[in-house]
Amino acid sequence: MKFWVVLCCLVGSIQLQAQYSAYDWEERDDWMKTSTLLAKSGIEIGDVVADIGCHEGYLTMHLSRKVSTSGRVFAVDVRDDRLATLRENANERGLANIVTILGDYDNPKLPADSLDYVFIVDTYHEIESYEKVLGLIKKSLKRGGGIMVMEKLKDRVKGKSRDAQTSAHSLSMPYVKKELESFGFEIVDQIDNHGLWELEADKQMWVVFARKP
Repeated sequence: MKFWVVLCCLVGSIQLQAQYSAYDWEERDDWMKTSTLLAKSGIEIGDVVADIGCHEGYLTMHLSRKVSTSGRVFAVDVRDDRLATLRENANERGLANIVTILGDYDNPKLPADSLDYVFIVDTYHEIESYEKVLGLIKKSLKRGGGIMVMEKLKDRVKGKSRDAQTSAHSLSMPYVKKELESFGFEIVDQIDNHGLWELEADKQMWVVFARKP
């Protein structure tokens, strides 16, 4: 049972110890079009947001700066070593509005009725108990709160079953839209082709934006 929660890292001049270097993070800003995604989400200074599947903190760092000192970012992952590295990265950058959460595979452990937005990047396909997790995310969101899911669809599993796609660490948009809608989320926007994940020709990114009515 696997549950990864949301996006990873930021531009900086320091060579990081874990998965990414500062250069890798800067490059990711370009191929993932991160500034476009943040703008489309509509998050603002003072918002409370969550990065589910945060890894070493790529998206967390962006979100921290976006919501500023009056906001808060809950960074969730199932591996404590990644969260430890994220805290180091945040400290190096002087970011004090990040709260790390060691989640379970089926529970992000987010506070109820507290969040303005939840981000899940290249992680949703890992969530086997997605029905339980979506229910918990919905409870964590304020009324009108939003959720963004970004995934990559690999060419070799296009048109195949959900199980076949997730086994390949991939997932298509229709499955996720249907699941979000089944939990009462309203789809407000989508990007059918957001470019290539890590610039690899067989991995097309897509994005869905939804909200809790």
